[in-house]
Amino acid sequence: MLLRVLAVGDVVARPGLDCLTRHLRPLQKEHQVHFTVVNGENAAGLGLLPQDAEELLDAGADVITLGNHTWGKAAIQDYLDRSPSILRPANYAPGLPGRGAGVYDGPEGLRIAVLNLMGRYQMDSNLSSPFRAAERILEQTQADVFLLDFHAEATSEKGAMAWYLDGRVQAVWGTHTHVPTADPQILPQGTGFLTDLGMTGPAQSILGVRPGDSVNRFLGGLPRRYAAAAGKGQINAALFTIDTQQGRCVSVRRCDLWE
Repeated sequence: MLLRVLAVGDVVARPGLDCLTRHLRPLQKEHQVHFTVVNGENAAGLGLLPQDAEELLDAGADVITLGNHTWGKAAIQDYLDRSPSILRPANYAPGLPGRGAGVYDGPEGLRIAVLNLMGRYQMDSNLSSPFRAAERILEQTQADVFLLDFHAEATSEKGAMAWYLDGRVQAVWGTHTHVPTADPQILPQGTGFLTDLGMTGPAQSILGVRPGDSVNRFLGGLPRRYAAAAGKGQINAALFTIDTQQGRCVSVRRCDLWE
């Protein structure tokens, strides 16, 4: 079958949650989406609360992925162990709460594996290698389709991961920068790739926050707490179409929405 996977960029605070709640299911219906992965690591500003995760799942997410703000809210720790539908980067230290990969039921009995990994460049020096973590997960996981949310700063690291896994996973997308890229592509062995999805949140903002907060920082002003911007929202996302018989991605395209 042709499996249509929607990958949604980092949801930012209450404006992002509200925008997703209003528009995700109509977007899924419009594009006949079978499976949806949403990055929710900024849904509570810095981090994610259990009630935010429930909102994301109720809005239509099948799986929630996280990133460098995984531990931003202490209340999420027990929830990570309880809910199989939420993933945190697999290359965090062993023994931390949660899981970094899962296998989920898809249409027609398909088994869909979702991996969540985090890059190391300018992120967290205590992370283990995401490349070796990916290798380990692939060796240990049985599934028909493999998807990866790679939460990383450097475009080169994201590209390296996609090429490293080309032909072994069907889709790799980057998250974290909140800035959408225009490079959807299919690599030679059939892996669909996009460097960064972007974000879901207030459209007139700097990475989702009030522009004045960010400008103040670069002008050397007194430290102030960042707050989400107001106004109309946007959803940055990508649609991956995967031929499950061939085990390859056949189409990647941006699937954005602006209010």
